[in-house]
Amino acid sequence: MRTLYDVQQLLKKYGTIIYIGDRIADLELMESELKELYQSQLVDVKDYQMALLLLRQEVQRLKDEL
Repeated sequence: MRTLYDVQQLLKKYGTIIYIGDRIADLELMESELKELYQSQLVDVKDYQMALLLLRQEVQRLKDEL
């Protein structure tokens, strides 16, 4: 997992497609869904950690631009 697209594809694999229109809100909702998948043991720890890192980096980048 290297990009946000990869994270979206992981979520899509489990039937989750997120688009609110606010990019930061989208990313935060993606993080929440990812946590639920991990807690349900559907995602392994390595994928979870990398996806979480990618999401948080993008949120931080977007907040820095504001």
